[in-house]
Amino acid sequence: MTPTQFKYVFEQPLRASTPEITILARPNDLQYPRIGLTVAKKHLKRAHDRNRIKRLCRESFRLLQHQLPNYDFVVVAKHGIGKLDNKTLTETLSKLWQRHIRLAKKSLSN
Repeated sequence: MTPTQFKYVFEQPLRASTPEITILARPNDLQYPRIGLTVAKKHLKRAHDRNRIKRLCRESFRLLQHQLPNYDFVVVAKHGIGKLDNKTLTETLSKLWQRHIRLAKKSLSN
């Protein structure tokens, strides 16, 4: 995703959050969902910690992409994300994706 596309998602997003992570979303005109990631050095100093979070986010997205609506998603890592182990982070992401699936269905029915 380009910086302009990120900006578009940040303008009026649908959001699903936990204290450690937020997933923002906006509909796109494509036939598939896309993902963007923001993992700040402020929250995770070491590159390998940031890469672990990004790898798990991408994997979680890849496994569910066929169920997800055609939205642009931005995953925002927040303070405390580094304390989550892989299993907890994967479960948390799964719950947030399910919430976005429900939000999308609700917005379609309106």
